[in-house]
Amino acid sequence: MPESQIDLNNNRKKQLGRIIEVMPEKGKQLMDQVGETYKDGALERKTKHLMALAIALGVGCQNCVLFHTEAALASGASKEEFLDTISIVSSMRGTTGVAESLRVIQFLDELGKL
Repeated sequence: MPESQIDLNNNRKKQLGRIIEVMPEKGKQLMDQVGETYKDGALERKTKHLMALAIALGVGCQNCVLFHTEAALASGASKEEFLDTISIVSSMRGTTGVAESLRVIQFLDELGKL
């Protein structure tokens, strides 16, 4: 049975909580930076998360993929926007982009979003 992306994402959140717990000052700085970076600006929050998702897929960062998929969903990203993002990654990265993108497909499936 494949790994549940929801379970992996929940573990990611738990471990991030531990970082904040054991390094409160640095953890707060990290969270503040992320919060500031993804605020609406010249680009809207949703677009920023989809861009970051494409980068995360390109470099193979599992935790980043899960974070930005969830954040893009929360920012209103549609199924079509995710699929467009995946097609761009696949175009730029070839089969490795497709392989990494399967995580997004599975996560969205598990969430009932595809």
